[in-house]
Amino acid sequence: MSNELEAFLEYITITKMLSKKSVEAYKNDLLQLEKKSGKALIKLDLENLLDILTTYTNKRTLNRKLSSVNAFFDFCYKESFSQKHNKLKFAKIPKLLPKFLSYEQVKAGLSLIDRSTWIGKRDYALILFLYASGARISECLELSREDIEGEWLKIRHAKGEKERVVPLAKIATKAIEEYLEELEFEKDFIWCNYQGTKLSRISAYKITQKYLAVSPHVLRHSYATALITGGADLRVVQELLGHASLMTTQIYTHIQKQDLKMTVDVCHPLG
Repeated sequence: MSNELEAFLEYITITKMLSKKSVEAYKNDLLQLEKKSGKALIKLDLENLLDILTTYTNKRTLNRKLSSVNAFFDFCYKESFSQKHNKLKFAKIPKLLPKFLSYEQVKAGLSLIDRSTWIGKRDYALILFLYASGARISECLELSREDIEGEWLKIRHAKGEKERVVPLAKIATKAIEEYLEELEFEKDFIWCNYQGTKLSRISAYKITQKYLAVSPHVLRHSYATALITGGADLRVVQELLGHASLMTTQIYTHIQKQDLKMTVDVCHPLG
């Protein structure tokens, strides 16, 4: 690892106070590029760097690498490690509407769950919780019992280390209470596997796949879509989802526009 890269990682860890996962992501991206080039990134000319970057055919992967490289170059310029202020342009990615489920589809999946066992009650409560809260699966799995107070949910392990408080539907809190009453283990965290240890991401994925044929993240999209199509203010949805930028939330407005167009096509005589 070059000295400049070490200094950059120290800067984003101590000064910028990025999360461990973010620092590790930057480190992996930049180390990978240094290993491919065989020299320090700061000593690599732009043409050679672009040659390496073009080996990443997936545009989302490429843009993540570019984001890391741009952050590193910006740091090196500001710290006078380099006289050049290089900034590489991101690859254009077509905007795709996020996959989501309707309330009827969620209900149909929930009806398949056998709730005669605590495992069934857990699966039912987990799906309801994800659909009722819009929480990321990483946030969901880190929840402890004290994070739910009445009809309010405190998300402490949020992306970017930002806490937020969101309302939680009564049906979801009731399902969680019924699951916890029958849980065979006394744990501080909420979601347990059959051994009594914390439920893993892959296990949560298998649960939503089994009953809904989607990933847990689709329930987050479904939550946001239900709010937007129901007329919720975009900034309120941004706060509920914990998005740092309104731009991230705006993708759901395309769904709203699509819904409006379908309404006109069906209901208007000129549709």
